[in-house]
Amino acid sequence: MNAPPALRIYVTGFMGSGKSTIGPLLAAGLGYQFVDLDAAIEAKEGKTVPGIFRERGEPEFRSLERRELALLCTRVGIVVATGGGALTDPGSREIIRASGLLVYLEVSAGTLFARLRAGGGRPMIAADDGTPLADEQLRERITTLLRTREPLYRRADIIVDAGARSPGDTVSAILKSLSALPGPH
Repeated sequence: MNAPPALRIYVTGFMGSGKSTIGPLLAAGLGYQFVDLDAAIEAKEGKTVPGIFRERGEPEFRSLERRELALLCTRVGIVVATGGGALTDPGSREIIRASGLLVYLEVSAGTLFARLRAGGGRPMIAADDGTPLADEQLRERITTLLRTREPLYRRADIIVDAGARSPGDTVSAILKSLSALPGPH
């Protein structure tokens, strides 16, 4: 691995962009530990992310994300897969920017729709009662959310097209970009 040592790497992108797939592969390639932010929150809270959204709402979930990020930013040698909406919280954005490198896995709305269509359990793309959205509603929700989040994602230190690449090729592209950055981060 020729990349400079980065103490913390945060992987962001829309739900379905591959953060939970790419994150562990990137961590392995760097010899780092992988942490899935949503999984860490679920373990601490003893509830699923959809359960937290249902019982406490999005603002409380964003607060839990921010608190967990504040703990994670004290660790070194980690790759953290953030939730797709973590950057919508100014406090979370500040923790990430101040403590590590941010990698954005860019995927088109059409590819996200194809990936998310079959999946369930994602509160931001479900109906109010938790049921899956019809195709046209899902397309519209993805497009709307992506439009609002994209400017936040685009502030990343590294942007990689993860829509058409294999996971291995995506990780290789990230490692190549890391090696081009100056000094430790």
